[in-house]
Amino acid sequence: QVHLVESGGGLVQAGGSLRLSCAASGNIFTINAMGWYRQTPGKQRELVAVLTSGGVGRPNYADSVKGRFTISRDNAKNTVYLQLNSLKPEDTAVYYCNAELQLFPRDSIRFSWGQGTQVTVSS
Repeated sequence: QVHLVESGGGLVQAGGSLRLSCAASGNIFTINAMGWYRQTPGKQRELVAVLTSGGVGRPNYADSVKGRFTISRDNAKNTVYLQLNSLKPEDTAVYYCNAELQLFPRDSIRFSWGQGTQVTVSS
């Protein structure tokens, strides 16, 4: 069984910064991609940033966060980070970690989600 545990959310004033972490644990063969999504009440979960190709590929960001957020990954620790700078009230959401992974060779692709961490940006 795979677990993704997020940390680092909280309350911050507009213009401030936060750093989110997500650690994957369990019997994992390989993690192909790790990323962050966010969701606000009544809206669909949206992609914030993702690192593919085992963390070697170029990151993809939502247009709304380009230049402000930075995703990074520590493959040795199966951990992905999201640095949130220049935060805006519209960044307020529950942020979810996602991993695309395989539990053994030739396993089908599996997707695992964390429990979410709240980010609140006050104006």
